[in-house]
Amino acid sequence: MAITAAMVKELRDTTGAGMMDAKKALTEADGDMDAAVDWLRTKGLAKAAKKSGRTAAEGLVAVKVEGGRGVAVEINSETDFVAKNSDFQKMVSSIADAAVKVDDVETLKAADLGGKTVEDTVTDKIATIGENMTLRRMASIEGASVVSYVHNAAAEGMGKIGVLVALNGDEAFGRQIAMHIAATNPVAFDEASLDPAVVEKEKQVQMDIARESGKPEQVIEKMIEGRMKKFMAESTLMGQAFVMNPDLTVEAAAKEAGAEITGYVRLEVGEGIAVEKEDFAAEVAKMGQS
Repeated sequence: MAITAAMVKELRDTTGAGMMDAKKALTEADGDMDAAVDWLRTKGLAKAAKKSGRTAAEGLVAVKVEGGRGVAVEINSETDFVAKNSDFQKMVSSIADAAVKVDDVETLKAADLGGKTVEDTVTDKIATIGENMTLRRMASIEGASVVSYVHNAAAEGMGKIGVLVALNGDEAFGRQIAMHIAATNPVAFDEASLDPAVVEKEKQVQMDIARESGKPEQVIEKMIEGRMKKFMAESTLMGQAFVMNPDLTVEAAAKEAGAEITGYVRLEVGEGIAVEKEDFAAEVAKMGQS
């Protein structure tokens, strides 16, 4: 029976096995999907499938800089314990090396890593370590100079938060800016970069709050003007008070240092991932009623 790409994809999605392993299983089973799953299980290659439904919100962010280009990648695991595993860290580092040569996460997943794709390498590591893992995202930046900073470092170049800053100017100052970004997590680079929808939503919220006070509209308008100015300052990198010298904004500090910040990247492990917390007491109670 002819083994199609669609059949291979279906088996990979079902079992989490690598592409070549899935193809071999289907060949051995003459296209029988159930038999192919059993074949993979007997070879220990479907172990990852049992893990794929579990939330991976821990892990590491790794950063790499080569010349005027920097990349940050986030690889997730289920527990912080695995993030401290040396084999996991080696894999994360090698994936970050591969990321320097590509432009997006889908291309990275298909990139070669010692004869296997990055995606298959992650799948194999799931089977070896026994936890669900995902290559979640990557980001890159280019500039005259790119500096990196890792917060809560677990190993060289990787930790819980990874920051890249592109700038024209002193790299030591750039590192201070990277540390600032790790701490403050700005929403956008400057006011022009803020999503208009985010600004409008905040304005409406502030108007609703102000109207609850019962003050006249002309007073409310002045209140909103002040509150939105504060929102812009606190939300944008260039408008924030510089953590190293709160008397200056980041923009003013850059001018004083003779530097021009041209962009930044910040990735934090698990950011935006909803983690479902299990209520074991409720589960036990439910079992007792059945």
